[in-house]
Amino acid sequence: MSGRNEISVSVVLPAYNEASRLENAVGEVVKALDAAGYNYEVIIAEDGSTDGTAEIAAKLADGNRIRHLHSDERLGRGKALMRAFEAARGSIVAYLDVDLSTDLKHLKELIDAIAIEGYDIAIGSRLAKGSRAERPVKRDVASKGYNFLVRFLLGSKIKDHQCGFKAFRRDIVLSLGKRAKDTHWFWDTEVLVLAQQEGLRIKEIPVEWRHGGATKVRFWKDIVYMFRQILRMRFG
Repeated sequence: MSGRNEISVSVVLPAYNEASRLENAVGEVVKALDAAGYNYEVIIAEDGSTDGTAEIAAKLADGNRIRHLHSDERLGRGKALMRAFEAARGSIVAYLDVDLSTDLKHLKELIDAIAIEGYDIAIGSRLAKGSRAERPVKRDVASKGYNFLVRFLLGSKIKDHQCGFKAFRRDIVLSLGKRAKDTHWFWDTEVLVLAQQEGLRIKEIPVEWRHGGATKVRFWKDIVYMFRQILRMRFG
């Protein structure tokens, strides 16, 4: 824990065209962080939205506990997250998907893994023993296939690289993120593989996860893109 006025945890909500979900997400995350007992800030990393998300984020921002980072153009998830982490005031940074697919009851455990247990990185996992995930069969098969390829071709020991529920020591993720070449969906995987190559301590936490409905992932196009990124990292 940190001093009364010092921010210890910065939670980033990456938001691209999330007008229908953003306000509820911010409210629920604030409740979960209040219950966790850490001094915190919430950063809305609003990434070139065109549906009114920017205006909603600006209204939610209070200039202190809730902040809004706007980009006029789409940066991609990885680049938007890195921009937010650079601006963060907490020594621990985390990010959560705005659809809140991962049950927020796991948020304190995620932060505690770093703040109390001393891990460098903590990640939610839909594939670890003890997890419970509800999602369409097509996406479940694709996810398991993807994670198998990452383990097989890139030597990762992690079961789930893509769950949008992760926390890092800020200094660690800034260092790793600057080395990562991808700036969008593969960013998570690349950072986690680089972290393992450096021998950093990563805790994989089984979570309860429910498919959040609409997604920004374009199924077949993004499968091809992710596969190419795995090959780039393996052979490039």
